[in-house]
Amino acid sequence: MEYTAPALEERLERHIRRLEQRLARLRALDGRFSLYRLAAFIIMLGLLWAAARGLHGLWSLAAAGTGVLLFIGVLAAHRLLDGRTARLQVWRDRRSDQLARLRIDWPALRPEQAPPALQAANVSQTAAPACSSLALDLDLSGARSLHHLLDTCTSQEGRRLLAAWLTQSIPCLEETAARQAVVGELAGMPHFRDHLRLNLHLAAKDLLQSEYLLKWLSVPLDARRLGWLALGLSLLAALNICLFILHSLGQIPAYWGYTLALYAIITIFSTGYIQEFIHSLLALERELDKFSALLRYLQGYPYGSHPHLAQACAAFHTAQPPPSAQVRRVKLVTALVGLSSNFALGMILNLALPWNVLCALAASRLRQKAAAVLPGWIEAWQRLDALCALGDFAALHPQYTFAELDPQAGAVLEARQLGHPLIPPAQRVNNDFSLPELGQVILITGSNMAGKSTWLRALGANLCLAYAGAPVAAEALRLRPMRLHTCLRISDSLVDGFSYFYAEVKCLKGLLEALNAQHPLPLFYLVDEIFRGTNNRERLIGSRAYVQALLNGRGAGLIATHDLELAHLAEQSPHLRNYHFRDQVEGGRLVFDYRLRPGPSPTTNALKIMQMEGLPVELEEKGM
Repeated sequence: MEYTAPALEERLERHIRRLEQRLARLRALDGRFSLYRLAAFIIMLGLLWAAARGLHGLWSLAAAGTGVLLFIGVLAAHRLLDGRTARLQVWRDRRSDQLARLRIDWPALRPEQAPPALQAANVSQTAAPACSSLALDLDLSGARSLHHLLDTCTSQEGRRLLAAWLTQSIPCLEETAARQAVVGELAGMPHFRDHLRLNLHLAAKDLLQSEYLLKWLSVPLDARRLGWLALGLSLLAALNICLFILHSLGQIPAYWGYTLALYAIITIFSTGYIQEFIHSLLALERELDKFSALLRYLQGYPYGSHPHLAQACAAFHTAQPPPSAQVRRVKLVTALVGLSSNFALGMILNLALPWNVLCALAASRLRQKAAAVLPGWIEAWQRLDALCALGDFAALHPQYTFAELDPQAGAVLEARQLGHPLIPPAQRVNNDFSLPELGQVILITGSNMAGKSTWLRALGANLCLAYAGAPVAAEALRLRPMRLHTCLRISDSLVDGFSYFYAEVKCLKGLLEALNAQHPLPLFYLVDEIFRGTNNRERLIGSRAYVQALLNGRGAGLIATHDLELAHLAEQSPHLRNYHFRDQVEGGRLVFDYRLRPGPSPTTNALKIMQMEGLPVELEEKGM
């Protein structure tokens, strides 16, 4: 069944209420379990006392056993209750997070963490550093961004990969089609997505950090030298034990003291040799708990009716031996190493045996096998993690559609009811739009706050979603694959010595260079105002020349401007088309409908806004 946004929102609210009610009952029961445990403990003590004082034989053992089993049973039941409560809390938190993402309720979403490494910029390598990037221009990264809205990843690397997909300015048709196929399947698999997240959240509350899984693969360690060291220390440890036993039996003097001292000296000096490797194993242990939880789920999941997902997860369910079995062996070694992290216990273990050296030797042998498969598993998981985030987005917006990227498409871009994905559905105004052919420039005019800049960002953000393989905020979107270039948010740079105007010139120069570059794909560009950093006369002269330079180029794009004089260029070139947003005054205030209409804007509102805010405008109105 396909839900509309209001119906899905209501369904999530009902589910959250049911989970809250169940959690309330479990918390009340959890409070009573403290009394149950105390009562069971008292009963156990009473039965043990009775068995010791008044009963004999089998009755005594039965009474004692009953008391112990009663107490253990209550503890086990309490532990099951805690596990059930934890699971329901994860479900509740996930449903609340989904509701917040559906509503685009930023305060309710988890804060955007440290910005991930974004790779795609909209400028050429020769452009100045002051030029803005896709991430800045289109709100793709940072707080209240597209990445913030989509990011349900459970690993740092998955977050970075998702960010890279969202900020790629050049699409890859094969990769985009492959992602769309998997995301389309994941959107209809809530059980898979939910339980994958559940397993990871129950294993650990923080993000999976794959660098710890890979670090131990790269730590330098000479396995041959380590083998000889382990053999020598093992023989010396065996000699220590034999000499100690013989001395304890009174057969020989305390020679074991000398061999133990030699053993301790060699062990201390060898510790530095394996210390980095041991530390990598200790860091590995915690991440393996999380990683093994998802491996068990992925390798046992029935993929029969989901061929694209099965292909994406092939590294997990086709490997022999199964990944979880291989990870289990590594976990055993890391657990043994973890025993020595306690100072007192570690000293005893390493005095009796070359504990850390033997563990390092076992881990180095397992590492040889893991090095051949672990990077592939991690890479597959990072990709799946990012795909699941896109799947969550698709499931929350069933009214969205996947874009058609067709090199043979008749028009450059055709969109039906397209809107900005970062505007809540209840407030969003969608528009139809088409860009028939390359070489065209669409000039968007309109009053302040009428929606020009938002429309440019809506187009750019949806193209980024399309290239990432996610559904777009539109009823339909068909376009040719194009490089994406934006000049929307330009700022000066005191560090680099760029004024605003010079930074703007460098960014617009970068656009022309990208337009004229020898590249298989044409260019789609978005520009918000031209030469706003100079006076009116020079801005108009420069803007006319710049727009004419863009016309008939191997690309197409939109330019938003307040300069209504530029609209007259359409009289000289059929490749320039005018669209506008308008406003009107109702009840003493400006009203916008955010509808895109053909033709140049018939109204302006700068003086209206100034007058409404109490600024003097009479002189300008009289032409003085």
